Amino acid sequence: MACQQGKTKNEMVVSLQTIKKTHVKPRKKLGRRECQLVTFDLPYLAFYYNQKLMFYKGGDFKGMVAKLKDGLELVLEEFYQLAGKLGKDEEGVFRVEYDDDLDGVEVVEAAAEAVAMEDLAAEEGTGIFKDLIPCNGILNLEGLHRPLLAIQLTKLKDGLAIGCAFNHAVLDGNSTWHFMSSWAQACCGSPAVSAPPFLDRTKSRNTRVKLDLSLPPDPSSLSSDGDHAKSALPPPLLREKVFRFSESSIDKLKSTINARTPSDGSMPFSTFQALSVHIWRHVTKARDLKPEDVTVFTVFVDCRKRVDPPMPETYFGNLIQAIFTGTAVGLLMAHPPQFGAGIIQKAILAHDAKAIEERNKQWESEPKIFQFKDAGTNCVAVGSSPRFKVYEVDFGWGRPEGVRSGSNNRFDGMVYLYQGKSGGRSIDVEITLEAGVMEKLQLDQEFLEP
Repeated sequence: MACQQGKTKNEMVVSLQTIKKTHVKPRKKLGRRECQLVTFDLPYLAFYYNQKLMFYKGGDFKGMVAKLKDGLELVLEEFYQLAGKLGKDEEGVFRVEYDDDLDGVEVVEAAAEAVAMEDLAAEEGTGIFKDLIPCNGILNLEGLHRPLLAIQLTKLKDGLAIGCAFNHAVLDGNSTWHFMSSWAQACCGSPAVSAPPFLDRTKSRNTRVKLDLSLPPDPSSLSSDGDHAKSALPPPLLREKVFRFSESSIDKLKSTINARTPSDGSMPFSTFQALSVHIWRHVTKARDLKPEDVTVFTVFVDCRKRVDPPMPETYFGNLIQAIFTGTAVGLLMAHPPQFGAGIIQKAILAHDAKAIEERNKQWESEPKIFQFKDAGTNCVAVGSSPRFKVYEVDFGWGRPEGVRSGSNNRFDGMVYLYQGKSGGRSIDVEITLEAGVMEKLQLDQEFLEP
């Protein structure tokens, strides 16, 4: 089969025992440090903590924990912002504050010895992950009084689960995996971070934006017009599923969509564009929408090389922006895949330094804090990237057996792309959809076997 699906099974119930909670700080004293959050960071204050789960083989839990904490002390000397907290300066501008007297990174040690790694690998939903990753349902704004990074190290029946919750107002996916790979290097004996983070966010944008924010009400307690209402409709039942596209499937998608030379002289379609339109079209088909309905495609684009001047790959923070494009359902489905891929390609190519500047100026003139699910009507929204070498994060006991996202920041149409566990050009696609739509998608052979 070209695309492998996770097994269907009832959601597990985890018996979790918390062993202890500690805090980890940089190994050496750094003094007081402050770093202003910039326009690229601020919109994420109303998102939730970004959660990642990795699980590894191994039986020496105490030894593994000791090595992880020791490496964390070292890597935090460079990534000290993760050991700080959010704050505001005298003008009300958000910033990251670090001081040697702060608690640092929260590390919880726990045990779920009835859970095996094969259970986690086969799990489709994220309900079980709530027991293994901290900060469920915690908004980034709460970083004013919570750790910016919280970690849970859980002893499994046959291994170790590392659950991390990162404050998304402080860093994006690129910086997340830069930190994770640097932490792994430190655990493997590297005396220093090989690629230190570039910490001066103001080099990308130096506009000071004052925000007066408070925690929003629970969306589930609001009626459709925004008023509190006990009788508000419950949110739709969502399901998550991982679809694993092999290297040969990815190559076939890309070669097929590029078989016909575009008549408008546009560039060949990339792997990302070929896979994205494949997902967009088949999710739209499964939703059974009307031809006149609008469907939106959203992608969070790395702007490090798009801004002027370009920023280094090691830039630490958020340097992404959401790109929105869309079309009528009838047009997307009636035309061949090249039509949708062309829409995606044009939107990505158009998001150059000028477009980024205009977006920033518009936001700064009238700041709007989006909720994590504001991605558009009937949307497919793609986050993360198969470029991140998640299966190369080796802390000294081999590659991870699995990498997943937690339950935070999920909504109907959210897609996470990961480097495929099987290696090469394979890609794992983690999708969240309404339950009925997911049921149709997983039976769509043209989606599963492109």
